[in-house]
Amino acid sequence: MRLLKVATCNLNNWALDFDCNLKNIKESIGRAKEAGAVIRLGPELEITGYGCEDHFLELDTVTHAWECLKDLLLGDWTDGILCSFGMPVIKGSERYNCQVLCLNRKIIMIRPKLWLANDGNYRELRWFTAWKQKDQLEDFQLPNEISVALKQKSVPFGYGFIQFLDTAVAAEICEELFTPIPPHADLALNGVEVFMNASGSHHQLRKLDYRIRAFISATHSRGGVYMYSNHQGCDGGRLYFDGCSCVVVNGDMIAQGSQFSLKDVEIVVAQVDLDAVAGFRGSISSFQEQASCKTKIPSVAVPYNLCQPFNLKMSLSSPLKINYHSPEEEIAFGPGCWLWDYLRRSGASGFLLPLSGGADSSSVAAIVGCMCQLVVKEISNGDEQVKADAIRIGHYANGEFPTDSREFAKRIFYTVFMGSENSSQETRMLAKKLADEIGSWHLDVSIDTVVSAFLSLFQTLTGKRPCYKVDGGSNVENLGLQNIQARIRMVLAFMLASLLPWVHNKPGFYLVLGSSNVDEGLRGYLTKVFDL
Repeated sequence: MRLLKVATCNLNNWALDFDCNLKNIKESIGRAKEAGAVIRLGPELEITGYGCEDHFLELDTVTHAWECLKDLLLGDWTDGILCSFGMPVIKGSERYNCQVLCLNRKIIMIRPKLWLANDGNYRELRWFTAWKQKDQLEDFQLPNEISVALKQKSVPFGYGFIQFLDTAVAAEICEELFTPIPPHADLALNGVEVFMNASGSHHQLRKLDYRIRAFISATHSRGGVYMYSNHQGCDGGRLYFDGCSCVVVNGDMIAQGSQFSLKDVEIVVAQVDLDAVAGFRGSISSFQEQASCKTKIPSVAVPYNLCQPFNLKMSLSSPLKINYHSPEEEIAFGPGCWLWDYLRRSGASGFLLPLSGGADSSSVAAIVGCMCQLVVKEISNGDEQVKADAIRIGHYANGEFPTDSREFAKRIFYTVFMGSENSSQETRMLAKKLADEIGSWHLDVSIDTVVSAFLSLFQTLTGKRPCYKVDGGSNVENLGLQNIQARIRMVLAFMLASLLPWVHNKPGFYLVLGSSNVDEGLRGYLTKVFDL
């Protein structure tokens, strides 16, 4: 038996937060080593954070990434363990999205991404170039400071795999898995048994099933060990990355991480028998025939054994039932985790939401309530980082910390019903009832006097006073009156968010939450911010 223990991870890394990112990377390596793993895979662009956007075009971003890599390689972090780190690399005049494969304080190979994600939420072609020389590995001159520190002048760069004494390992980066002809197809025919997919995949409703089916398909007809690592959390932008790092062997899921979690670092470990991969491939006649006339892919030879000798105390990871959340759970957990991640890094003391009692604002309020429940649950599970963040944001003292989600919501969540003469008593009651269930600090405000003041000012200026269509007004008057109320509510929301903490002797400010739906957002109906 050729036993191999591998570790992949969910990391909550933040764009351009190099110190925090490096800390998380080191913690993940430490946990992988402690578990006995000899391969550690991290997410795509984990050193810089995936969401740097146009900061990828700045030389400092690449320079700091090399400094972090140097820190990792000068220490003992890569001793006895193959580590794949994601970072941008400039070669010549091109900038590439790369996986840097390191072992025993040396860079073994740099693998640039072949196919870039450039649709939907992704714009990788704006910042990176796709590697097109698929039939060769080139010699890459390391930056001088790195070369001197590592005593290593150059490293193979390009599309290829690493040939160890006892197995072959290759990288396949995120989008490449989903292309019509994915790299793992030819790599498998060239004898690669372990595939490492570093990813930056955002959460989208029911997307996880599509992703997992791709992992299973990659190894169901070709065999192999497929490792997948992903970011988890808010990377500084609008997207939530939903983790779910996993390991698949010969079409079976054998290890799966969480999809929604507040943890900064999560490790998924699996122990596999590579002889099972060889046996699986040997039983497929078509695989043998196609392998005999394969397209040859270049490799880097490393005289090192990754596999461990057989030990009776070692047990293989068994196939498991894939864990999927219901659509309702995804809708609650994904935005809830994103909100917590954004809040804890923003410097704010909580959220303020104009709560009308309607479906849109009530849904946002429920998601914040879910966030509070997740925080309390993680604290009860012993997560010290979540506990420290909750104590800081909620301004707990004397050793106290959140133990009840409603009590926590009272500290960090304001809801405000901004009613007018046109508001119904039913919506007012629904808003109050939901606020009580969540535990928010709820206010009931009438904006009629402010609206009247605006109309009086308009009448003084023009001599006319608009009225609603039901009262005989025109479409123009009707729209203008509706817009006045929306704008007043916006200004009031931001005033309350900035001053209510002061009223309650709390430091900081609150973040204003909007609750427009997609249609309103596209039509420009949402009123949230303005410039003078």
